[in-house]
Amino acid sequence: MSQDEKRRFDPHRPGVDYGVLDELIGYGLRRAQIRMTEAFDAQLGGLGVTTQRFSALVLIASNPGLKQTELASLMGIARSGALAITRALIAHGLIKQHPAPGDARAQALFLSPFGEVKLPQIVDLVRAHDRELVRGFSAAEVETLKSLLERIQT
Repeated sequence: MSQDEKRRFDPHRPGVDYGVLDELIGYGLRRAQIRMTEAFDAQLGGLGVTTQRFSALVLIASNPGLKQTELASLMGIARSGALAITRALIAHGLIKQHPAPGDARAQALFLSPFGEVKLPQIVDLVRAHDRELVRGFSAAEVETLKSLLERIQT
């Protein structure tokens, strides 16, 4: 077994007793999230877009001038995490930052011209990825899943 195979997440490795974990909704959600992230990274990793970077990019595009601290809060991550994401998006030329009006210590975030062109292409790839994840589901099942996940969130 290669190092990559050893590191790759395997939710049901033969011969392993997962005990109570298989009964827990939270563990099931976490396993599904890991699988979704692996598929996302396989499709978009070459573009330098991770699930968190994509979320940040969409939030910035939808809320021009968003401050880094607000981004962290919206994403439920530490400010240092938002800073790392912001730096990566700047390095990939997708966003730009300017001092926030009225608060010289804060940075306001905006899509760059390149980001404005690239985001719709990335969104198309993410939507295709999302459709692939639920390929075997009916439209009603997809709506039920979304509804149930919303109920867990709230």
